[in-house]
Amino acid sequence: MKWLDELPYIALIAIAVLMAMLPFQPEPHLSEKLKMLADGTLAKPLDIFDLFWHLLPTILLVIKFLRSRKKNDA
Repeated sequence: MKWLDELPYIALIAIAVLMAMLPFQPEPHLSEKLKMLADGTLAKPLDIFDLFWHLLPTILLVIKFLRSRKKNDA
């Protein structure tokens, strides 16, 4: 995952925030899908993919952070 190590934090943070907020109107998909998950109505494959798609940059950010901490501890 060398490509992830070389990706600047600021770019990944910007992408994660943007993806979490898109689309701006009427409601961001991430908040809509998280509400569906909490209600137990997140069942359609497209909705599950959409949740994953909007969370992907945040997941990558967490992985990058954990990898950098592991390198610094070694």
